[in-house]
Amino acid sequence: MAYDTPEDFYNVYATFKRYEVPVVKAKHMRWYDREFWTPAHCTTDTAVLELGSGTGEFLSYLNRKGVTRFQGVEQDANAVGVMEEGLKDRVFTGDIWDFLARENPEGKFDCVVMLDVLEHFSAGDGVRLLNAIKAVLSPGGRVVVRVPNMSSPWGGIHQFADLTHKTAFTPNSLEQLGQAAGYRSTAYLPQRRGSPFRRIAEDALHWVLSKTLAVTPVVWTPNMIAVLEPEETPEI
Repeated sequence: MAYDTPEDFYNVYATFKRYEVPVVKAKHMRWYDREFWTPAHCTTDTAVLELGSGTGEFLSYLNRKGVTRFQGVEQDANAVGVMEEGLKDRVFTGDIWDFLARENPEGKFDCVVMLDVLEHFSAGDGVRLLNAIKAVLSPGGRVVVRVPNMSSPWGGIHQFADLTHKTAFTPNSLEQLGQAAGYRSTAYLPQRRGSPFRRIAEDALHWVLSKTLAVTPVVWTPNMIAVLEPEETPEI
C-alpha cells in the first residue's frame, strides 16, 4: 500500500501505539485534576464528552472521580477494544463528525475534551470541528484541548512523533484558531510531568532561559492545555 497522506498511516496505528488497557494510578489522577478538573471548574455533576478517547485513560479518570454523566467518541475499534471494563458502553465507536451531526438523546455537555486530538486535523477542519462542537455544548460550556506546544523548545518531541499530525500549534495560533471558530481562550496551562525534583529542575532551567532569551514562550512544556469558551452571540 502507498503511504501518501497522513491518513494512510492510520492503517498501522494500532501497531504503532501498542494499545493496552490503561492503568490509572494516583499520579494520573493528580495530573488530570491539575490539567482538567480545576481549570474546567468540573464537579461530579458536570456532563463531559471526550472526543478521541483512545484506550480510555481519561474516561477511567472521570469514572474514578465519580462523574455521573460522561461519554467518549473513538473511531478506532482496536482502541475501544482494550478499554477498562465497563467503559465501552459509554463510547460511540465511529467518526467524530458523524457523532456531532447526529441528535444526541442524552442532551448537551458542559465540557468537551480533546486530548492530543486537534493536531490530527488541518487548521480549516479544526475551525469546522470547534464550530460543530457548539451543537453539543451547553450554554456556558467549555472546551479543553491538549496539543503539542511548538512555542516550546521541546514541543517537537510530540509534534513530530506521529505522522498523522497535520497542524502545529503555539498559544497564539491556537488562539487564532479559536477566534476563527468564535471562541475566546480563557487559560493556557503547562502539562507537568515527572517527579517533584524534575519539575523544580525544569522550572529553574526555564527561569534561566527566560532571563537570557529575548523572546520566550507563554508555556514552556512540550504539551500545553487550553480552555476555550464560545463567544456570546450578540442579540439582534
